[in-house]
Amino acid sequence: MNPDSKIFVTGHRGMVGSAIVRRLQAGGYSNIVTRTRTELDLLDQSAVHTFFRDEKPDYVFVAAAKVGGIQANNTFRADFLYQNLLIEANLIHGAHLADVDRLMFLGSSCIYPRDCNQPIKEEYLLTGSLEPTNEPYAIAKIAGVKLTESYNRQYGRKYVSVMPTNLYGPNDNYDLASSHVLPALLRKAHEAHTRGDQEMVVWGSGAPRREFLHVDDLADGCVFLLERDYDGPLLNVGTGADVTIGELAEIVMDVVGFRGRIVYDRSKPDGTPRKLLDVSRLAALGWRARTPLRAGIRAAYEAAPFFE
Repeated sequence: MNPDSKIFVTGHRGMVGSAIVRRLQAGGYSNIVTRTRTELDLLDQSAVHTFFRDEKPDYVFVAAAKVGGIQANNTFRADFLYQNLLIEANLIHGAHLADVDRLMFLGSSCIYPRDCNQPIKEEYLLTGSLEPTNEPYAIAKIAGVKLTESYNRQYGRKYVSVMPTNLYGPNDNYDLASSHVLPALLRKAHEAHTRGDQEMVVWGSGAPRREFLHVDDLADGCVFLLERDYDGPLLNVGTGADVTIGELAEIVMDVVGFRGRIVYDRSKPDGTPRKLLDVSRLAALGWRARTPLRAGIRAAYEAAPFFE
């Protein structure tokens, strides 16, 4: 990839898109194109196609998506399915029509079956039933993977799909109604510590196991693949290690300085019992995550909007 290549990063104000922009800038890429939602509505097919026709980027990162935690996914099921299908279809087809040969679609590890073997290999896709609480979002992301594969097969494009594990870091969402588990725990622990509470409520049993990747590591992995001109099959991106939600809550409480006790609300869903990605395919290419979980959580907490 030439440093002067025009690179379009969608969702540049979000956690993933902003991390990709930071990593590209650090790597000397100066011709980065971004658009806010008011400048370009990704749900508007005509507007997206016009953008591609006029701008003609060399590379596209599809990092824009409607995202949320288990409650948001389970509540706004139609919105998550419809909007994510439109966003990815408009971008992938629009890129193709404009003869953009290189594109990276960022999905989610929720595309894999709820009860598949661990760690999860890329070939486990579509081998079993999905987790019901986020099934619509997962189906939309699976459609994005199949879109990239199909445009490659039918039109000879070099469109790549990467599936990150659970992400955290700068520009995360800390709204308890829509956030993922780690930022939700950070906010809960911070507020409990500030109020002087004696306990903190954690959804579910605390037993599910999850893997967490700092978003700057994800961005580094994406640029790693861009610079090596990777155009192979679906790739998992993660750390290869997981913790229970209970262990995660204890790490968060320690980072925040909250000394109360955890109360598990077992009326709330646990979601998938375990979700650990097999990252050997990416490791074989020469890339591994570098941010230790505790250090990453501390950095995320120190950068959180609680202190603004």
